Amino acid sequence: MKANRNNLPAMLLILALLMLWQLGAMQINAAYILPSPIQILYKLWEQRIPLLTVHLPATMLVCAVGMAISLGLGLVLAAAMDGSPLCRKALYPVVVASQTIPTTAIAPLFVLWFGYGIWSKVLVTILITFFPIAITVYDGLQSAHVEMSELLLTYGATKRDIFLKIKVPCALPYFFSALKMAIPMSVIGAAIGEWLGAQSGLGYFSRRMMTQLDGAGVFAPVVLMSVVAMLAVGLVGLIERRVVKWRGES
Repeated sequence: MKANRNNLPAMLLILALLMLWQLGAMQINAAYILPSPIQILYKLWEQRIPLLTVHLPATMLVCAVGMAISLGLGLVLAAAMDGSPLCRKALYPVVVASQTIPTTAIAPLFVLWFGYGIWSKVLVTILITFFPIAITVYDGLQSAHVEMSELLLTYGATKRDIFLKIKVPCALPYFFSALKMAIPMSVIGAAIGEWLGAQSGLGYFSRRMMTQLDGAGVFAPVVLMSVVAMLAVGLVGLIERRVVKWRGES
């Protein structure tokens, strides 16, 4: 009941925006430019079988593989930068510079190099998602209090003990925040890769509908991607509340 009351303002705002969208679409009366929410829902229902059985699993596979690699790469980079000032000076500028590469410019090259298979889309997803994980977790590791580390050193703790007992718990809230940022970005990366070159996936479906001037068909997979991303972020938030029980405590 309390959760429903907390979500009530967001639900009312979404309802108001949908009503404005519906009225605007009815006023324009050009579904190929601006389909109404009702038309999009109808298209979702009409195309539910190919969307849910073919294109959604293809996009989710790209997101899952890309996120798994991004997590491993991001955590390794964060630990390396935290553990060695030399690594931080060498890696930090490279990590930041990687985000200055326009994704829409490099994605077609991935398609040329790796073809229309899964890896061209996975690389786009990794390029977008590993940065927030690496930088945010690194900031979390750096947030550990020096006094606590020095206290453990006086008791004979090793660097490994300090890392596991001080730095990792301090970085856990940052890790979950990075994960909640990276999940929607992974969906965006997968969609961009599929839009530019794929044989299946929600991005591919949206591009195919655009060539047919089907506005509702363009928006339907976008809505589906948004719903899946919100559910995934909500699941991560639920896990975070169970794992990081001390968050918000003084």
